[in-house]
Formats: sequence, C-alpha cells, structure tokens
Amino acid sequence: MGRKPARMYTRVSGHAYVRREYMGGVPGSKIAIFDMGNPSREFPVSLALVAKEACQIRHNALEAARIFANRYLVKEVGRKNFYLKIRVYPHHVLRENKLAVGAGADRVSSGMRHAFGRAVGTTARVKSGQKVISVGVEEQNVEYAKDALKRASYKLPTPCRIAIDKSEELVGG
Repeated sequence: MGRKPARMYTRVSGHAYVRREYMGGVPGSKIAIFDMGNPSREFPVSLALVAKEACQIRHNALEAARIFANRYLVKEVGRKNFYLKIRVYPHHVLRENKLAVGAGADRVSSGMRHAFGRAVGTTARVKSGQKVISVGVEEQNVEYAKDALKRASYKLPTPCRIAIDKSEELVGG
C-alpha cells in the first residue's frame, strides 16, 4: 500500500511533531548531502530560492530539487565553480493511519478509532520568505545559477522566487 499524495501534507497545520525519542521507527531522510560544489571558495554572487508561501516540503522533494540543480550546475558551470547549499532540514515527522482495504477488511481495521498513525516520512516546515536553496557563483555564471534554481523550484510544492545578493559572500564550511 503506497503513501498518500504529497499534496495532502503541503499545508502547515498544528504543532510540529519532532520529538524522535518518543517515536519508534521514523524513516531516515533521503537527503544525501546538504553542501555541494566547492565549499572552500568564496563566490561574489549569491542566489537563493525563496518560498513565497508557508508550506511543508517532503524530504524526497528536497532531494529531487537538490539533484536537479546540482546536476545542471555541474554540467554547465563545472564542479569547482559553484557552491550549492540546502538551507532547510526535514525535522517534522509525518504520520499516516493505514486503513485495510479489500475483502474482510472490516474485521482487521478499526477505522478512525484511535487514529494516531505511524511515521511515514519527514518534512521541512518552511515559512513565507524563507530561503530553501542557495547558490554561490562567479558573475559570468549567474544565468546558469538562475536556471538551475528555477528548475529546482519545479520539484517543490510552493511557488518560489529567486533572490540575488551580490554583496554577501556565500561561504562554505
């Protein structure tokens, strides 16, 4: 039985469910790396993907956006000519009440009685105006970075804008 669609979890409602010491069996985050490219170098231009609305972004959506942006930047700019950083971490644990379906399911499932649910994944709670992904590049590679962030925003459940800051240095490490 598959998970519920991600659109069921995009709205932020209620308190964050983050106390993992009380939970048994929380699935691990799919995000492999939070810093990519060249973290030791300082880049003059910093671009950021900024969420326009408050939402919850699942860990697999963040990983898909990271892979999309990283692969594009490595191909167009080169592995040592950018620094990409994921700015949010999926702390909030999602719960899903599994309901039995099919013949004889009425004897197995108790419906919505005590429907707390078991942990099925994690999300990052993002506020309106919060940076989700940031990229540091040289001046001549700004258009490639914009395109990479635009492509990464396709994987996220909220409308995003790209903010450019030339004065602040995006420093790795």
